[in-house]
Amino acid sequence: MKQLLFFIVFVLLSSIAFGQKKIEKTLKELNKQSVPYIYPDELKKMNDVVLLDTRKKEEYKVSHLKNAIWVGYDSFQEESLKKKLAHNNVNIVVYCSIGVRSEDIGEKLLKAGYSNVKNLYGGIFLWKNKGNSIYSTPTFETDSIHAYDKQWGKLLTKGIKVYNAIRD
Repeated sequence: MKQLLFFIVFVLLSSIAFGQKKIEKTLKELNKQSVPYIYPDELKKMNDVVLLDTRKKEEYKVSHLKNAIWVGYDSFQEESLKKKLAHNNVNIVVYCSIGVRSEDIGEKLLKAGYSNVKNLYGGIFLWKNKGNSIYSTPTFETDSIHAYDKQWGKLLTKGIKVYNAIRD
């Protein structure tokens, strides 16, 4: 029984580590690190932060970080964001699936004069892989997470992968 339990724990920890290594490699290949990273454990300790979800609307509707504001990627408009943010010094964390699309939006925010912008390292995938909560509504916690597609979904090691979400 102990050996079986050990094996199960080993497999679970290995899959989490494997997912993290793949995310790390993908970010090194695709990102310029033009927006400073913030890591999930650091974000959990932060107060007074505005979370901006830069994924597609259907991804956001499946789940997102608690209190995150959807700003999109293709549809992102910095002008509409000004109404939601009190000033340019507010702490902003952008995120997407792993941190690639959010880097682009973070660059736009920095260029627009926002001074405290960070990109969530590993995005919502690493957030969930580390066992953190995600929400489908402001008060309903869920394990479902939009995995974008089968290839990107390999980086998500925890939660229920959703590939086709209902669009409105």
